Amino acid sequence: MKNVRSDKRMKNTSKFISLILRHRPEAIGISLDEHGWADVQELIDGINRSGGHSLDMEKLEEIVRTDEKQRYSFNEDHTLIRANQGHSIPVDVELEEKTPPDILWHGTGEKYVPSIDAQGLLPKGRLYVHLSSDMETAKKVGSRHGKPVIYEVDCRKMTEDGYAFYLSANQIWLIKKVPVEYLEKLNRV
Repeated sequence: MKNVRSDKRMKNTSKFISLILRHRPEAIGISLDEHGWADVQELIDGINRSGGHSLDMEKLEEIVRTDEKQRYSFNEDHTLIRANQGHSIPVDVELEEKTPPDILWHGTGEKYVPSIDAQGLLPKGRLYVHLSSDMETAKKVGSRHGKPVIYEVDCRKMTEDGYAFYLSANQIWLIKKVPVEYLEKLNRV
């Protein structure tokens, strides 16, 4: 049976990697290329120098393989790593424009409803708004922010009106913004 303490350490290290690869590579003295890739050895060395986290290639591969949200990708020879989406720093993760299903969902916390009802969905500190393929996932995302509120997004109409949708490597739908007229707040959660 796996050690609970070890699991917690791995989860904390994974969160730290997410912070580095999405928002603050300079915190450990590394840089990302224009597509968000970091040198794996530089990442490992930087994390180990930072204190508080211990990382080697075996642990990093396990984190990437077992991350339930599939946040990370390696290149073919595992010399480079990047976050699949969620960046607040300007990188081009080479997203391919895709046609979304007619409806997608966005989960949020109750405290954000007035802003969304007034302005629509905006990326705030990120490069894209994240949309879920199913209501259950949106509910789970919304629960992270308090009492969940789910918005249904009329993607068919948005596509007809010329909006571009992208699908990340870990199957999260991304868009630059969702204006209010394409949103319906659901009363059932």
